[in-house]
Amino acid sequence: MAHSITVLRMTAEQHTFLRRLLFRDDGCESVALALCGTRFGAVRHIYSIHEILEIPPEACSLRSPTAVRWPVELGMDLFAKAVKRKMAILKIHSHPTGFDQFSKFDDESDATLLGSLSHWGDHPMRHISAYMLPDGIVRARLVDNNKEMPLVNRISVAGDEIRIFASKADDEIFDDADLRTRQAFGDGTTTLLKSMRIGVAGCSGTGSWVVEMLARLGVGELVLVDPDCIERKNLNRIVNSTGDSARLNESKVDVLARAIAAMGLGTKVEIFREDLSKSAVIEAFAECDVLFGCLDSADGRDLLNRIATFYSIPYIDVGVRLDADGKGGVTQICCAIHFIIPGGSSLLSRGVINSDQIAAQSLRRQNPEEYQARLKEGYIQGVAVDSPAVISINGFAASHAVNELLARLHPFRADDNSEYRYQVLSLRDGAWLKLADDSICRILHKRVGRGDSSPRIDNPFSQ
Repeated sequence: MAHSITVLRMTAEQHTFLRRLLFRDDGCESVALALCGTRFGAVRHIYSIHEILEIPPEACSLRSPTAVRWPVELGMDLFAKAVKRKMAILKIHSHPTGFDQFSKFDDESDATLLGSLSHWGDHPMRHISAYMLPDGIVRARLVDNNKEMPLVNRISVAGDEIRIFASKADDEIFDDADLRTRQAFGDGTTTLLKSMRIGVAGCSGTGSWVVEMLARLGVGELVLVDPDCIERKNLNRIVNSTGDSARLNESKVDVLARAIAAMGLGTKVEIFREDLSKSAVIEAFAECDVLFGCLDSADGRDLLNRIATFYSIPYIDVGVRLDADGKGGVTQICCAIHFIIPGGSSLLSRGVINSDQIAAQSLRRQNPEEYQARLKEGYIQGVAVDSPAVISINGFAASHAVNELLARLHPFRADDNSEYRYQVLSLRDGAWLKLADDSICRILHKRVGRGDSSPRIDNPFSQ
């Protein structure tokens, strides 16, 4: 039986804000509280920061380089909110001296405060205690009313760089299959890839390439989602598909899972032959470290954006456009790569998708008869149809998307990663446009780190 893994997540914006609160010019410890959304899976337990409460230094009764004491009354409203919403509390303080372990003073204060909080309300909850070091590294542990306080396995920070702090160094087990990746990106990044769980929505022309590359990079676990089966028209672009795959009407995710197993590189695969809106799929994606979207539907992309927001997960969206006249002429070939940081802009706020498209495509999935009736009556416009797709163009776009992940895990660019949040590459014009996007999505921003909710991810169409 697999051991459970606990992950604490935050956005880079939250990490920066906490660091500013916790490290003052006087060299003394400071403390802050946070409300955390949760997702308790079979193997992975997720805590994601939703709301931060500053404990003002002047309100503390003790502040020294090695200790801080503050009035618990300042957190009562936040504690009550956690109980009402079935959320968790994070208590985080600074270690300005660089002392990299919990002190006896920490043990006593955690047991008193968080231990007592664990049985407030009708649902027992393990809360989290953490400290931050001057370089921004965070360590954390779980606390309830038991004496044992197990360490949180991983702390992830989602920003222009994806930072992951582990409670202990991951075991470095390599073989010759990892050699070239280690030569390029080093043992640390290779080990990190082996420890990651990555979700891919859409396993067709672009998605199959993304899956192929992630598996060969040594990603530890992949979650693949696609409800469709292989058809003969797919054979020109789905990697590892065959004539037999189409003849037997095999599921796309089954074909890819079988190909990954045949590689013999040790990547574990979880597959879902169903729609992204299903609760089981949302839950599986919520436990991923990174999400890839290889979809052309507005409602599917909106769902991915919501999952990424509610569970504080970086999201890479890849799209391909090939405009052909049907007579052998091509007027445009381009691809777009969006790197979405939870709490920042979204595909909705960037104008890639809109609410009318989301509503129409959700209706088509939920109620096909009603959709056809509205379409016939002219209430629905701009319906998407099958567009040309070619393997070389899909592979080109997928390669840029996977390299985007590597650039975020192992920054190698001359320019700052913030300048590459939105990229458009045109093969017709030989142009590569990269854009920085500092805006926020006002619809999703307030939902960052909310975790499990009802309705799930605030989407009435999730099942």
